[in-house]
This record gives sequence, structure tokens and C-alpha cells, in this order.
Amino acid sequence: MTEMQKGVLALILACVIWGLAPIFYRELSHVAPSEVLVHRTLWSFVSFGLVLALQGRFREIRTGFGDRRQLVIACFSSLTISLNWFIFIFAIGAGRALEASIGYYIYPLVAVVIGLVVLRESLSRAQWGAVGLASLAVLVLTVGLGVAPWISLVLAVSFATYGLLKRWIDAGPVVSVAVETLLLTPFALAFLAIWGQGAFFWGWWEALLLVLCGPVTAVPLILFSYAAKRVPMSSMGLIQYLNPTLQFLVAWLVLLEPVSHWHAIALPMIWLALALYSWSVLSPSARGRART
Repeated sequence: MTEMQKGVLALILACVIWGLAPIFYRELSHVAPSEVLVHRTLWSFVSFGLVLALQGRFREIRTGFGDRRQLVIACFSSLTISLNWFIFIFAIGAGRALEASIGYYIYPLVAVVIGLVVLRESLSRAQWGAVGLASLAVLVLTVGLGVAPWISLVLAVSFATYGLLKRWIDAGPVVSVAVETLLLTPFALAFLAIWGQGAFFWGWWEALLLVLCGPVTAVPLILFSYAAKRVPMSSMGLIQYLNPTLQFLVAWLVLLEPVSHWHAIALPMIWLALALYSWSVLSPSARGRART
């Protein structure tokens, strides 16, 4: 098996874990989302810390963020990813996993817009069309459901913003996430001490699930970082659509969330927008522009 094939396999496995995550977090729906979040933060730090310790890289946490600018960016990225985690946990517990999957469908297109506004990247006509079509789908959901799909939008914007901040962090993904969770750890411990419900002590099942929040977060990210070094970006972008597709199927077929006729209209529009965007990236003309 070639290195690229190993990378593709790692990326597929990461996307499968992310895509099936709603089943895992639904088992914790009886625990307050805030408490699940703080346990996810604490046990993620433990997981990443163990990985770095086993690799003899634990001191990289200090050397990688000795610069004040890097530390400030890490503070903002930790707040951004904690918002993303909280909204996702809340959505699953509230029976709104379908909205969460839509958020991760439109995330790549939100990232394109952020790249346009912040990084001054240019968009092709096809990419403008994809963004416009996705925006129209959000408008359809807003008008049809009588309320903006705020869970989808917050998840997409927070994760796209997190991706932007990660571009400015020099450390690798494992080290940077270890630092982000370390920065949040004092607040997580304070929350448990003051407002915590003691869910960890409700029973062995709750304790096990809360501890597993760490590996469930760490393992796919480590697989993703492994794949990022071996798989072309265009292939990574396409394979990552497996994540929201699995989330959608889980929400519909496993968690039995209803798909309204407004969703039936908006989702194909989003899928078409993603197909248009993917074509704009993978077409021969786009590859030619990338080489010049």
C-alpha cells in the first residue's frame, strides 16, 4: 500500500468517526451540553497530552507557543473551537442533528467566502455560483421554517473561522489542539467545581462516555493530520463530504429526525452547490491556474 493510499484510508476513517459522532453524543443527551463540553475539553487535553508524551514531543507545547502572537491566536482558536463543539453537542442532544449536518455541508463554501474577505483570494464564476446557490438554500430554509438555521450557520462559520486561525499557527495540529485544550482546562475545571452536575459520578456508563469524549475528538484529528501530509488537497476536499453525508444519514435513518419538504428543497441545492464548487477546483482549467 502506497503512502497516498494509507493517507486516503486514514482520511476516510476520520470522516467515518466524525460522521457517526452524533450517535455517540446522543447517548449523552441527558447531560447538560455545557458539562459534556467541559469534559470533552479536559479529556481531549489528556488524550493529546498522552500522544505527545509517547512521542517525546510534550515540550513542543511550550516551545511552539513561546511567541506572544502565537499564544494570542491560540486563545482565539480555542474559543472558536469550543463554540463549535458546544453547538454541535447541543444540536445532537436537542434532536437537531440534521441541522448540524447541513452546517458541515455549507462549511466549505463559508470558508471560500472567508478566504475572499480576509485573505483576498479570488473566486471563479463557478465558485461565485456555488456560494450564491448555497445562500439561496439557506434563504429557503429561513423562509420555509420561519427561522434562520442558526445551528447550521454557527457551526459553518465557527469551523471556517477556526480553519482560518489555524493557518496562522506554526505548530502542527496535535500540538496546537493540545495547547487550545490546555488554555481551556482551568475554565473547564472551574465550571465543574461551581456549576457542574456531577454527571461523571452518575454511573459507570456516563463516566465511560465522558472519558471517551477525549479519544473521539483526538483520534480523527490525528488521522486527519496524517492524511493531510499524503493526500492531495483536491482529494481531501471531496472525501471530507463523507462526514456531513454520514451525519445526515444518521440523523434521518438512525436518530429518526424528520426531513421536511423545505429540507428536501434546500439540501439538493446545497449538494448542487458543492458539486459546482468541486468542479471549479478539479477542472483542468482550475488546475492550470493553480500551476501558474
